[in-house]
Amino acid sequence: MNNVFDQYEVWFVTGAQLLYGGDAVIAVDAHSNEMVNGLNESGKLPVKVVYKGTANSSKEVEAVFKAANNDDKCVGVITWMHTFSPAKMWIHGLQQLKKPLLHLHTQFNKEIPWDTMDMDFMNLNQSAHGDREFGHICTRMRIRRKVVVGYWKEEETLHKIAVWMRVCAGWADSQDMLIIRFGDQMNNVAVTDGDKVEAEQRMGYHVDYCPASELMEYHKDIKNADVDALVATYFNDYDHDASLEDKSTEAYQKVWNAAKAELALRAILKAKGAKGFTTNFDDLGQTDGSYFDQIPGLASQRLMAEGYGFGAEGDWKSAALYRTVWVMNQGLPKGCSFLEDYTLHFDGEKSAILQAHMLEVCPLIAEQKPRLEVHRLSIGIDSETARLVFTSKQGEGVAATVVDLGNRFRLIVNVVDCIKSKKLPKLPVASALWIPQPNLEVGAGAWILAGGTHHTSFSYDLTTEYWEDYAEIAGIEMVVIDKNTTIPEFKKELRMNEVYYMLNKALC
Repeated sequence: MNNVFDQYEVWFVTGAQLLYGGDAVIAVDAHSNEMVNGLNESGKLPVKVVYKGTANSSKEVEAVFKAANNDDKCVGVITWMHTFSPAKMWIHGLQQLKKPLLHLHTQFNKEIPWDTMDMDFMNLNQSAHGDREFGHICTRMRIRRKVVVGYWKEEETLHKIAVWMRVCAGWADSQDMLIIRFGDQMNNVAVTDGDKVEAEQRMGYHVDYCPASELMEYHKDIKNADVDALVATYFNDYDHDASLEDKSTEAYQKVWNAAKAELALRAILKAKGAKGFTTNFDDLGQTDGSYFDQIPGLASQRLMAEGYGFGAEGDWKSAALYRTVWVMNQGLPKGCSFLEDYTLHFDGEKSAILQAHMLEVCPLIAEQKPRLEVHRLSIGIDSETARLVFTSKQGEGVAATVVDLGNRFRLIVNVVDCIKSKKLPKLPVASALWIPQPNLEVGAGAWILAGGTHHTSFSYDLTTEYWEDYAEIAGIEMVVIDKNTTIPEFKKELRMNEVYYMLNKALC
């Protein structure tokens, strides 16, 4: 798989002025080049940093920010004030900038050269001065940005930049994201729907309806030889009972039909340029020859692993969010998935929630090699249905969802602890078992108070810092549920947020 970050770059712009003379400008430029080369050579950053020069005037700032807006490869801009850079010269550029902004408060030299420092050194190395000037104008102009403070070579500084880069890549990817809905929402379900127009304005992605009849036109064109080849891939890649390969059995035919459904979905998604999709078992369930004979759960599992966003029952917000999670998660080791809260397990401090779905859980989070199995599924289409069966890895992760509150979108983030699940011999599906932090009572209670969905986009590798950066870039509300959460304080936060957003809307 190609590295998704290779198509992107982050621009580095240094702030200075001409007051200190030509030698200072040359030194600033040399230091900036060395820093950018060092950032790229650190091996810690997923996206290439490109030095775009020193901005010494309002016209230079405006020109570089306009250029960033118009360059599809540029997913964000890092600014650093090497010397004192008067903030009024940044106003017109900041008014133009549409790309995410990171303000790096650092210094070329790590330590003060106590014995040799003179006024020339002081004039040149004024980040402590210049970055505050720049920070003031950003705050006055209400510019959303991430501020990273630390020496540019240090591990923690590089980590914070890397997190922001991953989020910028996910954000850039979402700006031309098309989500296809095969069928409508599940009838009468509120939380999975929302304002698609506002979502496109705020988050960038576009959501289109596609009738199942159009999907079936692609289904009809799938060649049997291609289906046979994909079935062989299934048997090679996943554990399974040898009897499943018996072509005379219904189970084999169901696997074959599931492979044909996957190829049809791939074909239509590729043709439309879509990055994600939703299904609805009420709209794919007829068996008159022109519809799938089973829910395409196996296809959804495999497509998620390759980066397609997925949402069940028409949940287009979860499909889009999962795609963004997958992009941000690239190159990280533990994986991500669409998940659904299904069943509670009350056991004192170990009280937990079983995360599953009918079928659609991504194998990237599997603890062991998934098993290909065929079992009856009575929801939607009452049919024997192919699926990958596994339990998830253990460890801390983060579940996130976006809900539409009418006057705004709210991003809800819950840190969770995935624990060892007991065997489920009568429930052959993919699943995870987690304890929401700080515990089930508080974690689930806060989630419900915040209006959270029963669907989530989950990752072991992403942390709340990623989601803070995402919410900052998107300009949406965010609430975090973690080990420090208490219900009384969480209620206060929700009430204060309500007042803030109501006033903000009124003022706008």
